[in-house]
Amino acid sequence: MSNQPRIPDAETRARSVTRLREVVQRMDRNIAELDEFIARLEAENSRYFEAARQRGNALRLAAPNQEN
Repeated sequence: MSNQPRIPDAETRARSVTRLREVVQRMDRNIAELDEFIARLEAENSRYFEAARQRGNALRLAAPNQEN
């Protein structure tokens, strides 16, 4: 009895390679979708940040006028 791994036959290797390629393609699609989602979130975050900055500036400019 040997504990040495055996090399699968060519058909089994071909099936494994095909399945692995399909998995890699699915992973690539999922990564591309995640990249797109991250880009949308970053753009939205930038818009919100800019709007908040403008509101803060408007409040600071309005504050001295309210004191007079």
